[in-house]
Amino acid sequence: MDYLKTVVPSQLIAERGSNLVVINPGSANIRIGLAHQHAPFVVPQCIAWYMRAWNEGYQGPKRTLQDQLLNSQITPSQHSEREKAYDIIASLLKIPFLDEDTVNSYPRKMARVDGYNQQSRSDATFAWTDVRQKNLNSSSARELSESKVVIAETLDRPQGVDSGGRDAVECKYKEFICGEEALRISSTEPYCLRHPIRRGHLNISQHYPTQQVIEDLHAIWDWILNEKLHIPQADRNMFSAILVVPETFDSREIKEVLSIVLRDLRFGSAVVHQEGIAAIFGNGLSTACVVNMGAQVTSVICIDDGVALPTTSVTLPFGGEDISRCLLWVQRHHQTWPTIRTDPLAKPVDLLMLNKLKESYCLICGGELDAVTVVHSYEDGMPAVAHKTRMSALNVPPMGLFYPQLLVPDEYPPPPRSWFHDYEDMLEDSWHMDFPRRPDMPDGMFLGVNGGVNMWENYPVFPIRPKKEENLGLADAITSSILSAGRIDLQRKLFCSIQLIGGVALTGGLVGAVEERVLHAIPANEAIDTVEVLQSRTDPNFVTWKGGAILGVLDFTRDGWIHREDWIHNGIHVGSGRKYRDSYYLQGQAMSYISS
Repeated sequence: MDYLKTVVPSQLIAERGSNLVVINPGSANIRIGLAHQHAPFVVPQCIAWYMRAWNEGYQGPKRTLQDQLLNSQITPSQHSEREKAYDIIASLLKIPFLDEDTVNSYPRKMARVDGYNQQSRSDATFAWTDVRQKNLNSSSARELSESKVVIAETLDRPQGVDSGGRDAVECKYKEFICGEEALRISSTEPYCLRHPIRRGHLNISQHYPTQQVIEDLHAIWDWILNEKLHIPQADRNMFSAILVVPETFDSREIKEVLSIVLRDLRFGSAVVHQEGIAAIFGNGLSTACVVNMGAQVTSVICIDDGVALPTTSVTLPFGGEDISRCLLWVQRHHQTWPTIRTDPLAKPVDLLMLNKLKESYCLICGGELDAVTVVHSYEDGMPAVAHKTRMSALNVPPMGLFYPQLLVPDEYPPPPRSWFHDYEDMLEDSWHMDFPRRPDMPDGMFLGVNGGVNMWENYPVFPIRPKKEENLGLADAITSSILSAGRIDLQRKLFCSIQLIGGVALTGGLVGAVEERVLHAIPANEAIDTVEVLQSRTDPNFVTWKGGAILGVLDFTRDGWIHREDWIHNGIHVGSGRKYRDSYYLQGQAMSYISS
């Protein structure tokens, strides 16, 4: 203990972090890396599978995307609400309304051609992924076959070359492709793209069954461990995993991803932490209102002295990708977008381009904000074509955070929730219930009343108390969350300790907008007159990952580690004497278990 009081945190991470893998799965991206690394790998969390039947002449419908597109068309009411939201924002920013002539109406503010964010290459061209792999000899063919590459066809050989010779050229399709390369596959290729997590939940539906979602997550994470971290499966028993899960995850979802880590990826042990707790550790705080703005979901939760307050949790179904799609809508409405076929829902490469444009040019400020830039058209199988254009009203899309009607988040609806209804929600307190005993459970493992829970497949059914998931604007959500914290002294502290994390937190002008709008959203009868957003000490993109690394090396978390053998053979048991209070998630997770 004396050593822990004197050691520098970076030294502790360097000493203990070499065999700790921190996994922070989001909706669109996963952040993963060794705890002692300065920054994680950020990989798009998607996978494209080779469709053998379609390539061999199957005449049925071709599905290049396996996802939830049930409401991909904007309804007339949504369109009307979007236009009204635009006009409200235009009035606030002092720019022309939608139906006004924008030519010479206001002095324009031109952004730099290289964009607001110097680190983002908005003019980057995305090349189509080469899904084939050519082989020049039979020995290489055997190696490719062993590495899950399937033979699709044999190219025509030059005249005079023996078909059985060593110089025979074979063209092979990769069985699956992960990460950004999967997003850059042309729809003419025989691949089906899948996103196993969508809008903060496992993307399970009648078109995307549970087992397939789990297998896809396993394949993506296994590929990252092999290709990025260079940790083969044979060595993983010597590594431990720190799983930093989103606030949106339910108990069964946490159980499933934990099973992937311990059972399928074969880590020796694992521990689970929620993003809100990890975020405050990543920034060296103890109390804060954590606002996590990701690609598809924005979540708000208050932390008091390292304890997450479940009554303050609010989930908003929009994020950075919605802002990117709104950017396209604004340009098309103003007729500044080139006459090209851009479809971010059906063509993932178009969404990549729009994300780059948003990161480079969108910011919150008053007055008209225009920029001259280059956009690209991506026609199937053809090289990208550049189009120089002027984009307008670049400060409108990020204002959709405060006016979500502008974003139309239902373009990509969240997965259906019926799948989770047979499992206990995280927020329910089940510690005073009598859990059933499995017939084959030994006497020494059954703890009776208030003792434990048997295997997950026999997990009892409890009523569900749904989390707050509302169509609020960001300022109203933050205000509602903090006012749910209770004590007035704590509320005042939280209003002065707002922490913005996630990729959207890097939006220029967002901090000032949040402070101003949250202050105006506080009811007049509340004795609060100060709002402050704290500057992040760590890159907002991966502060939750960094906090997970810190939590993983601290001694007080060691009682929460789950060992692979115990997980597989004994299942989950909630220990009556080991209920953790530092996170409301921990009672629903297998953070406390009884070993045989």
